[in-house]
Amino acid sequence: MRAAILAGGYGKRLRPLTETIPKPLLSIGDKGIIEWQISWLKHHGISEIVVCAGYLKERIVERLGDGSRYGVKIEYAFEERPLGTGGALKNARRLLEDEDLFLLVNGDVLTDLNPLKLVDALIDGYIAVIALIPLPSPYGIVQFDHDTWRIIHFAEKPRIRDYWINAGIYAMRPAIFDYLPDEGNMERITLPVLAERGLLRAYPYDNCTWLSIDSHKDLEEASKIIPNLSIFKGY
Repeated sequence: MRAAILAGGYGKRLRPLTETIPKPLLSIGDKGIIEWQISWLKHHGISEIVVCAGYLKERIVERLGDGSRYGVKIEYAFEERPLGTGGALKNARRLLEDEDLFLLVNGDVLTDLNPLKLVDALIDGYIAVIALIPLPSPYGIVQFDHDTWRIIHFAEKPRIRDYWINAGIYAMRPAIFDYLPDEGNMERITLPVLAERGLLRAYPYDNCTWLSIDSHKDLEEASKIIPNLSIFKGY
């Protein structure tokens, strides 16, 4: 089974760093984001990886090469212009369409969740499974008694389990390629159609570490958390 990593974005919110460094290579501790992702995939026995690269793709190839230094095999699907997440994945069709199924990972998420649970959840009748996590609150939460207004408890940036968000990690069958746009975002174009047709499933992860790297603050937070996760010991 192969995994594809969407690594073609500009990372505009991480300027000026991303003016010369592609977002997937921004450092989290002693590794780039995509290098942590490769270690995570390898930990779960996935050693064939397709990198969908666009912006500053030469820098990504220079760093990752054929993957041998990481103990994996890496192939590339290059965007000559921005194609969006859907177009980028469709651009990699030739490298993935012969698989029974494959994993897809957004290039800016870091986690210790077990992606193989998505594979098990991709049962007959479905084209894709989305990993979901509880909505992470960006703020601390104050709990109080609604009758007396007495403060009961402070919770620092809890996960709100009444709402779930797309974790940016999927298991998919090659039939997905028939629903992807040549250009455009899969999240807006493809996934709603699959949901309407009953072809899309979810797998909720209630207890895992998950970070999306969208800001300089995220880089700082991830550098404190990711290198200390147990699944990365020895990588």
